[in-house]
Amino acid sequence: MKNRRSFLKSVGIGSGALFFNPEMGFCKSSELVKEELENNGVDVYREKEYDVDIAVIGGGISGICAAIAAARNGSSVVLIHDRSRLGGNASSEIRMHVSGSSVLETVWREVGILEEMMLDDSVTNPQNAYPMWDFVMYNKVISEPNITLLLDTMMYEAEAENNVISSVKAFCSQTEELYTVKANHFADCTGDGTLAALVGAEFMRGREAKSKWDESLGQDIADEVGMGNSLLFMADKFDDPMPYTPPDWARKYTFKDFEHRGIRSIEYGYWWLELAGKYDIINDGQILRHELLAVLFGVWDYIKNSGNHPESENWALTWVGMIPGKRESRRIVGDVIMTQRDTQVPQNYPDRVAYGGWPLDDHPAEGMDDTSIKPNRAVHLKGPYSIPLRSLYSKNVQNLWMAGRNISVSHVALSSSRVMATCSTLGQAVGTAMNYCLKRSISSRELATTDTVLKDFQQKLLRQDQSILNVVNEDGDDLARKASLSFSSETEEGPAKFIIDGYNRKVEDGKSHQWQAEMNGGQPWVELRWNSPVNLNTVELTFDTGLNRYLRISGQKVVMENQIRGAQPETVSDYRIEFFYNKKLVYSDFISNNYYRKVSHEFKEIKTDALRITIFKTHGDPLARIFEVRCYNES
Repeated sequence: MKNRRSFLKSVGIGSGALFFNPEMGFCKSSELVKEELENNGVDVYREKEYDVDIAVIGGGISGICAAIAAARNGSSVVLIHDRSRLGGNASSEIRMHVSGSSVLETVWREVGILEEMMLDDSVTNPQNAYPMWDFVMYNKVISEPNITLLLDTMMYEAEAENNVISSVKAFCSQTEELYTVKANHFADCTGDGTLAALVGAEFMRGREAKSKWDESLGQDIADEVGMGNSLLFMADKFDDPMPYTPPDWARKYTFKDFEHRGIRSIEYGYWWLELAGKYDIINDGQILRHELLAVLFGVWDYIKNSGNHPESENWALTWVGMIPGKRESRRIVGDVIMTQRDTQVPQNYPDRVAYGGWPLDDHPAEGMDDTSIKPNRAVHLKGPYSIPLRSLYSKNVQNLWMAGRNISVSHVALSSSRVMATCSTLGQAVGTAMNYCLKRSISSRELATTDTVLKDFQQKLLRQDQSILNVVNEDGDDLARKASLSFSSETEEGPAKFIIDGYNRKVEDGKSHQWQAEMNGGQPWVELRWNSPVNLNTVELTFDTGLNRYLRISGQKVVMENQIRGAQPETVSDYRIEFFYNKKLVYSDFISNNYYRKVSHEFKEIKTDALRITIFKTHGDPLARIFEVRCYNES
């Protein structure tokens, strides 16, 4: 199969396109123009080629996590992103806070790579500045030596034959470079499913009828529309009155328009500033953005000048989004299409690799074009649900994966799975899966359907702090599971045996699944001992970071009030690991100011029969807490 859409033709580079020269009064071919420019020392539209293991298209939250996961597992990665700032909907260009299963207000906040970034932001950006969150994401990506990051770069073309993608082409306006990226596996993290559309992958759009998959929340009659785009704003309060005059093209609103749309806080824009309906979310993007600006300024005009919000007198806009946040467009078809039932009556898919928990939060396509109807319908879930690997790769293009809001789900299921914290877990799963398949020369379908391989893959995900529902540590290479335990102290709720019980978080079964010991000015310790010596070069610790709380960046005060900025108090800050052999110290490492949940220690191989972990300080909690200890010989 071949499917090429030539961007070069549209901009007049190559393909024999003609340029008009106003001075000479005639046309020249683009090839001749390029040759003349090069002869005169002008180097434009340089061509550059990358040949890597994995290409990730789209640098939103899912793309970031996919690229990092693949790179950390040893793959060479190119990450292509069409903006100068990573993060997609989470970036300072759009400013939608990262939400997910933490809305359940239990223990199911997403961990893994996303939590690393959120903890980095919480500690290094206590002032809660959105542009600094952009830097946190950027720093995380460029710190991985296996990732080549191409910002301001738009993919415009793809080569595929016999249902296999061989390369993509991209253009960077900032450097006037044309890239060809060859790879073995490709991840479509564009949100819009752009790569999938270019290579002929099967995809869905619009809202399905109730009868198609027996979805009570579906449409009576299927249609081609979906949830809309939104533009956010931010405002600050000043010392003096701040009058406001809207542009002539701003929409006009009255009190009745806000019957279903509450104007409460005014420092942060409203998600219901939304439009879709008659617009094609992708092709009508320019028109849609202007109409959303007309909506936004019209709403601010109402707040400032209607007289119904006198508290706004000293408030003024300080930032207005120019890039709409998208909720829905193409959804790529995989071997499994998740539906409403999968979210409300969860099943333990054998190939489960991630989970969701956001409500079934569907928005009417009319948005602000019809303020007489409610802006959303939210059906809350009782608990988290599993997401299978078979929903994360293309049904008909062999080496195409997807992570984000373009995965294989119905419109109703999408209303839950689309949120960014959930998308982060999809990205980490896909990045790890691509690497896994590459190393073993197997297909995505083989990975998802071969029991022994799949279980090994799930154990790898779990080890890398990708939580999977009802999967516990059964890693035969984890030597900690063969050790006996001793300790200085423990609480009744947190016996030391929990650090090797297979769980790395609370799971709502009444157990803490963590060792706990009173600090009380002391230095509690726990020790693992082996009956016969073992050779080790890696120890991994999982600490407590308060997964029952939100961890977000947001311009909305009510969201931030429920958070702790900085290191989380439950987390161990200062600790020492010590290895002994025949009661003699053979290796020691002291760590201070830790704030991460998952910490890995790698060192030259040693022979040992005992490991002691001593806690010197937490970030404020009176208990030392460790969920899990793992020990490996990776040689």
